[in-house]
Amino acid sequence: MARRKGIMSSRLKEEIAKELGFYDVVEREGWGGIKSRDAGNMVKRAIEMAEQGLAQQNQKNMNK
Repeated sequence: MARRKGIMSSRLKEEIAKELGFYDVVEREGWGGIKSRDAGNMVKRAIEMAEQGLAQQNQKNMNK
């Protein structure tokens, strides 16, 4: 089965991996070396960041 192209930028993935504390694994083994749990936590954090961005954008639009 072919892998789909990721939606998150490399920079964002690296930032989140550093924040969650497993970027050292990525550097040593690549993205395939991270645990499933870490990948799930990474997705969860990306969703939280997107929701926060949308909330801030909505707040700015309401204040116009």
